[in-house]
Amino acid sequence: MRSTPRPRRYVARHWLLVLSPVLRYSLNRDAFVLRGVGRYRGPVLRPCRRERSQGAFDGIDRRAHPAS
Repeated sequence: MRSTPRPRRYVARHWLLVLSPVLRYSLNRDAFVLRGVGRYRGPVLRPCRRERSQGAFDGIDRRAHPAS
C-alpha cells in the first residue's frame, strides 16, 4: 500500500469528457482514475477549478488599500 497519496492533477472538463471511456470516478478520492488499475497506478484527475471566472464583482473590494 502506498504511504503517500498520489498528487491530483487538474485538467479541463472537456478532457475528462474525451477520456471518459478509460476513466472512472472514485468517491474515496473525489477524482477520476483509470479503469481497472486506478486503485494502484496512473493519474488522479480532477476538473480544473479555475476554468470559469465568477464574473465582475460589484461590491466593495476588501483588498483595496485604504484611502490616505
